[in-house]
Amino acid sequence: MKEHYLLDPDIIFLNHGSFGATPKPVFAAYQNWQRRLEKQPVLFLGRERHALLKEARGVLAEYLGTTGENLVYVPNATFGVNVVAQGLKLGAGDEVLTSDHEYGACDRAWRFMSREKGFTLVHRPIPLPVTSPEEVAENFWQGVTPNTKVIFLSHITSFTALRLPVELICQRAREAGILTVIDGAHAPAQLPLDLPTIGADFYTGNCHKWLSSPKGAAFLYARPEVQPLLDPLVVSWGWESEAPSGSPYVDYFEWWGTKDPAAYLSVPAAIEFQRTHDTGAVKAGCHALARETMLRIAEITGQPLMYPADSEFYSQMFICLLPQVDVAELKTGLYDDYQIEVPILTWQDKQFIRVTVQGYNTREEMDRLCEALRALLPS
Repeated sequence: MKEHYLLDPDIIFLNHGSFGATPKPVFAAYQNWQRRLEKQPVLFLGRERHALLKEARGVLAEYLGTTGENLVYVPNATFGVNVVAQGLKLGAGDEVLTSDHEYGACDRAWRFMSREKGFTLVHRPIPLPVTSPEEVAENFWQGVTPNTKVIFLSHITSFTALRLPVELICQRAREAGILTVIDGAHAPAQLPLDLPTIGADFYTGNCHKWLSSPKGAAFLYARPEVQPLLDPLVVSWGWESEAPSGSPYVDYFEWWGTKDPAAYLSVPAAIEFQRTHDTGAVKAGCHALARETMLRIAEITGQPLMYPADSEFYSQMFICLLPQVDVAELKTGLYDDYQIEVPILTWQDKQFIRVTVQGYNTREEMDRLCEALRALLPS
């Protein structure tokens, strides 16, 4: 798979989770859309854009198990979270329940809106290591009160690479009349997704990470019943329009001002790349390599695993607990001395290494990582 990517061959890239990496044919499709735009901007943006975006939405919607009227393209998952956090009519006395594993940018969005609107943001701890999805779901649910109006959770957490049992929590929340907002930034193409089955009211996910589309492509899904709860984040042509897309929800959030839609229009090429390259076998191989590497790192560090090795708590991304280290020094040593790009993170006053395994990664690269950790950690 390495030959299909534009990554620097001199760098061992174990950080696909941050921004993804775009394959050559998908990047070529992206540039072709940009050239088409520049060749005749008025035709492209003024008369062709709505139909082209509708077609691209339809391809993504089919991939996610829904229809094009239920999702919109947005620049990134954080943007999608902001749309919902700002749009929902919450106020004093209401509570939004989340976990202590959430991505900092999205957590800031909810904190900002809690100050603006007066609702309370409640963080429910999810201790590590975890043992079973049912235990995690039950522990999280203990944070629900009669004032809980919204539950916000990551499908796969950024800091801890933990797959949360959102299906169990969304089902229980629906029965309790609580809205659910799921941050699926890391989920598309790392996990098989059927959005109606997951059961979230709102689900936002990045296409530029594991789906490997160009940067700036993500989506926000909303069940038809809850779409009227949201107001446009930017008031522009899509408001009070005659719904050229066929959906007021789509026009609210996709039709605002002049912007380059090339990243959105390239998502079907990213999906086709996934299908062409036998992703089932590739992903199984990535998970097997992730499992093996996680066990090797735990043996090197002498630290416990954060989730069972044979579990669905992780897929192609995992963390390992490190002994007390200088985070900046270890990261610099890994990159400067071993040419390894991998995150070293601090969470809950503990240090972790977060490793991602994509189709272009090899066992030899994991050997190099383990060699580097053996050499650097003692110092």
